[in-house]
Amino acid sequence: MSQSRKDPLVLTFDCGTQSVRALLFDDKGTLLCKCQEYFNPPYISPHPGWAEQEPWTWWEKLCDASQRLKKTVTADQWKRIAGVSVTTLRDTCVCLDDEFKPVRRSILWLDQRKANCSQPLPAVSEAAFRMVGMREAVQQTRRGAKCNWIRESEPENWEKTAHYIMVSGWLTLMLTDKLVDSIASQIGHVPFDYKAKRWMGKNHIKACITEVEPHKLPPLQETGTVLGTISETAAALTGIQEGLPVIATGSDKGCETLGTGCIGEDCASLSFGTTSTVQLSLGRYVEPQQFLPAYPALIPGMYNPEIEIYRGFWMITWFKQEFASREMDHAVATGVPVEKLLDEQLSKIPPGADGLMLQPYWGPGLKNPEAKGCIIGFSDYHSRAHLYRAIIEGINYGLMDGLETVERRARTKVSWLTVSGGGAQSDPACQITADMFGLPVKRVQTCETSGLGSALATFVGLGSFPSYRDAVESMVHYERVFTPAEQNHETYHKLYNLVYKELYAKLQPLYRRLRGIIEHEERMDFAEVSMESEIMPRP
Repeated sequence: MSQSRKDPLVLTFDCGTQSVRALLFDDKGTLLCKCQEYFNPPYISPHPGWAEQEPWTWWEKLCDASQRLKKTVTADQWKRIAGVSVTTLRDTCVCLDDEFKPVRRSILWLDQRKANCSQPLPAVSEAAFRMVGMREAVQQTRRGAKCNWIRESEPENWEKTAHYIMVSGWLTLMLTDKLVDSIASQIGHVPFDYKAKRWMGKNHIKACITEVEPHKLPPLQETGTVLGTISETAAALTGIQEGLPVIATGSDKGCETLGTGCIGEDCASLSFGTTSTVQLSLGRYVEPQQFLPAYPALIPGMYNPEIEIYRGFWMITWFKQEFASREMDHAVATGVPVEKLLDEQLSKIPPGADGLMLQPYWGPGLKNPEAKGCIIGFSDYHSRAHLYRAIIEGINYGLMDGLETVERRARTKVSWLTVSGGGAQSDPACQITADMFGLPVKRVQTCETSGLGSALATFVGLGSFPSYRDAVESMVHYERVFTPAEQNHETYHKLYNLVYKELYAKLQPLYRRLRGIIEHEERMDFAEVSMESEIMPRP
């Protein structure tokens, strides 16, 4: 038996908003090597609030990361690679023509443009959505769907679009020359039936929300199956051995959940990323909120109901840019990460941030489209450190509220938590999380949990493990467990139940008035600009 057969390795590519990482894992969950290539710039903004990226950039940087990884590892390790997988950012699609070439830049998940969607919904769908009180949420979803915007604003590009696929499908195509994608990667504004795990039929009541013709959608396969093999062209560009299988895995958040070992109903996975989420793994389909689907998990037959804090730990970046210039300058001068300097301040502030409380709606949700963020409780003794702690606590309050909702709808009770994402590297943030939830928080051996989950599913697909549970037992190791401090939890329990849970209901009428005023002013400004453009001669 060859060495590669004895000790197989898996090469996983994790493509996010800002970079792509090439990750080499063994079947013990050890990250043997990592090479990261950043996108410069992370995205292109033709107009304020827009965020686009060239699909070729993702592919070119993947090739660069792969070639650099090949030069970094030993020749023996490179030969032992038995399979390849891809996990990517969600809710971002690529428009391809009939020759599989990109028609336009991809519109990223964080892009804020909206479609008009002036055409009415089918009468049956309209009546159904109104009956369940989801008419406004449906309209917001329609307007946020990038396919609807392209169809309205760039009809010539939509006409050229023969294939509408996720980033994962694009990278799979480039690696294998096959147009195919994983079921567990279809997370976004596409006509996907999450319960049935297939594309919606034209008569599906929700198919009218995201209008993509069925023939433009790619074939899908279950996690762990072979999507294709590394093509001759891809082998030359990436350095990967031609003919190696590319295994179907899933989206980044789903891979994170699997990569933290959260595969039972007694556990919840917290992701402290740009978007912060709480996910469960269930063997049945349970919508986390009315009309919000549970996503297909990487483990076939399971689902990941999820509640999302749209801006999440992005607020830490916002805080650093707006309020932490002193710490950032000191970090540059000393070489100490700014996050470490900020974390040192957290221990100086008591639980509850001396009465400062933050509601983390820096981005609206499906059920609360009018919501805004708020901070209450300011006094003259509050400092930037108080605000920093209040942000972390506010994100957790939002996740606690989300977890309660999912537990109630799923009729289950979580007894422990896992953490992943950039924010999970902070010990103080993890301890605050344990104190707030009143549950032990487990952190795994690597911060590359999305890549670990993708590699785990790949090893299962290659037959290295008989089941996902066996793979988790071998590849997921908890390097630290944060235990809640009872006194701190009691403080948070009171603040959460007596203050935070009352905030949104109290402020919702004001949010609605605020939105009405702002939208009216925006319409007036737009009308004035339109009139000027008609009156003024063109340059």
